[in-house]
Amino acid sequence: MPPADPADPGDLHGRRIWETLRRSVALAVVGQEAALRLLTVALLAGGHALVEDVPGTGKTLLARAFAASLGLSFGRVQGTPDLLPTDVTGSSILTADGGDTGTGFRFIAGPVFNQVLLVDEINRATPRTQSSLLEAMQEGRVSVDGVTRPLPTPFLVLATQNPVELEGTFALPEAQLDRFLVRVAVGYPTEDGERAIARRYREAAEPLERITPVLQAPEVVALQDRVRAVTVADEVEAYLVAIVRATRDHPVVRLGASPRASVALYRSSQAWALLAGREFVLPDDVAAVAPAVLAHRLTVELEQELRGATRDGVVAEVLEAVPVPVTAPG
Repeated sequence: MPPADPADPGDLHGRRIWETLRRSVALAVVGQEAALRLLTVALLAGGHALVEDVPGTGKTLLARAFAASLGLSFGRVQGTPDLLPTDVTGSSILTADGGDTGTGFRFIAGPVFNQVLLVDEINRATPRTQSSLLEAMQEGRVSVDGVTRPLPTPFLVLATQNPVELEGTFALPEAQLDRFLVRVAVGYPTEDGERAIARRYREAAEPLERITPVLQAPEVVALQDRVRAVTVADEVEAYLVAIVRATRDHPVVRLGASPRASVALYRSSQAWALLAGREFVLPDDVAAVAPAVLAHRLTVELEQELRGATRDGVVAEVLEAVPVPVTAPG
């Protein structure tokens, strides 16, 4: 199968970009369109994604195919208990030539200095190492040995974790979960999809070799600027805020979504609308991204959780209860 045609640099129409990207990633990844769309939303909205699912479902392949299709540099960190913050950010080493600062030290950049950083099994890293990602994710820069260094643009962290294996892991605290714009579940493929996966590895040892970039970093940055210009009407904005506030009043919720969640839902809805080829947000866009944006930011009462209450269930109930605006710009 030939590679997808690169997008016209002068054409930043969101729907066309999405279709081109989807076809490109599909050269290496079978299915996973829903997950890919959410990763694209996270990137265009200037956020980061937490990818949750059991091992072997293609999380790493999806991340690598995503970066390759966008022409972005890719770095990977494997979360382990002995992983140090400097293994992520980099460190300075003593040299004989005066180094890059004239002090005898040369900075060796860590994998965080890539445009797409995959942190595999982030919940296996210690809290100290997890927290070293916070500045990078929030500020787009890191401080090493007293020197603040900017990260490349665009910059996206894709962190994975196994939701069913708890031994030897360190749960992400609420403050760090809140830094992820969306939570993405990959899921198992269909039977036909699984057969297609096996067939691809029979035909070619490395599916990623099929991919050629369909975009470049400057085009991605331009799309991020376009997202911020997508119109959100007053009634849609009120609907969005009402959804977030309703999570705080839900009877089974101990900790509802924060004001940061309102901003995340706002930006994600804009990105979702742009990928649909529109310059304005519909209530359907808000409802489409709300589960991925809000569920991981909620804390359900333990007693209610033991009775079967879930964060995803809370969001579904909130979306059902909050009145949808009748009109929107079109």
